[in-house]
Amino acid sequence: MAIIRGLLAIISVLKIVKMSKRIEFVKSIAALSDVEINARIKEDQLRLKKLEFAHTISPLENPMSIRDLRKDLARLQTALKKKQLGF
Repeated sequence: MAIIRGLLAIISVLKIVKMSKRIEFVKSIAALSDVEINARIKEDQLRLKKLEFAHTISPLENPMSIRDLRKDLARLQTALKKKQLGF
């Protein structure tokens, strides 16, 4: 029972750390201009294509990096759309 509680505590700490990284990412996006966000989107799209290609040829050490990059791209695109709409 104590082992399970310990594991649950570790999982909750990891979730908090991951959430704080996400919040920092969103805050850093807010400081960027439209042009900078567009450049970052294009950069990340290229990185995503390269990662997916590399993963197709041979498995990546951390395939979750593809998922994380897709989520970051979506956050960037959302931030860009919000700035364009004036939110």
